[in-house]
Amino acid sequence: MVKHPSEVEAAYDAAQKVVRVHERVATYLRVGQTLAEIDRFVGRQLEDLKCKSCFLGYRPGLRVPKFPSHACLSVNECVVHGTAGYYLEPMKAGDLLKVDVGVSFRGWIGDAAWTYSFGEPEPTTRRLMECGKESLRRGVLELHPKNTYLAWAEVVQGCVEGEYGFHLIRGLGGHGIGKGQLHGPPFVSNVVPTYAGEWAEATHRCEPGTLVAVEPMIAVGTGKTREIRNDWPVLTADGSLSVHYEHDVLITEDGPRVMTEGLERVPDVIGV
Repeated sequence: MVKHPSEVEAAYDAAQKVVRVHERVATYLRVGQTLAEIDRFVGRQLEDLKCKSCFLGYRPGLRVPKFPSHACLSVNECVVHGTAGYYLEPMKAGDLLKVDVGVSFRGWIGDAAWTYSFGEPEPTTRRLMECGKESLRRGVLELHPKNTYLAWAEVVQGCVEGEYGFHLIRGLGGHGIGKGQLHGPPFVSNVVPTYAGEWAEATHRCEPGTLVAVEPMIAVGTGKTREIRNDWPVLTADGSLSVHYEHDVLITEDGPRVMTEGLERVPDVIGV
């Protein structure tokens, strides 16, 4: 639980380091860059900001290799967990790049993702990006003590699949973060459960002091995914475009506080 003012300030500082990295990434990105170049840039910014990547070397289990990059860099049909070496082609006009930055600063974790378009997006792509940002905005408003986590999923799914007609990725969702903790409870699904027991935290109250990273992951054609064998990247099963948006949110007695505030103002269309 994050309740003491000093803890809230420390968590906010870590989250804002993530925002600063995204601000710098947005001014750096250009057509022709490789993921390896972009990842090295992220690493330099983390060093300059006196924090470190909490992704580099991360290993959630013995069957999974250590994550080899400073940031998750996921192109087009890659939804999440793209490494700096999984995709070797330079960025080109029309590409969608998801940049997920996780930092450790004075022991606290900040973790947030945003999607960038190289060049003016096509109408469907623009609508997909708008859908991601709007579903995140609406969902965050539901993270207050009067609600359970189910309210988040109902609003996000209603927006993405009900209004926009896109597809939320199944099996992936948000998570608790905190001091020294990148992934912890609660799991925050983006879709409502379809059977009893599918999502245990759905009926849990949004407890004040809980710090969560909430993250709609959305694709044009399907909610199903496939993985590159023995590696990290998760891709849409049908190869359709995807987006990923993520904020860190502290649930307070008065409602949600977005710790990564300002991220929504970062330019997300890269000139070509």
